[in-house]
Amino acid sequence: MAEKNVPEASKEEQIGFHKGALSTLAKEREEMAKILSIVESLMQMHLKALKDLGVDLEAQAKELAQAAKTQIEPKGTDKKIDELL
Repeated sequence: MAEKNVPEASKEEQIGFHKGALSTLAKEREEMAKILSIVESLMQMHLKALKDLGVDLEAQAKELAQAAKTQIEPKGTDKKIDELL
């Protein structure tokens, strides 16, 4: 329950609060973009390593997609497409 004697924040205080929040969120977004870039680089590194080892993820993804269409469990794997990529 809010007190009736608490004064409302002035317009300038409200503007300052929202500008500060936006500034903080913009910095958070920049950091999230950095994290996403690192994760993407690591995924590409692992994809390349698997390709070098002879694992064809594209063929497995196609097999999974086909199996999903026909409702048949693909042989040799029980992973989802997004887990493979």
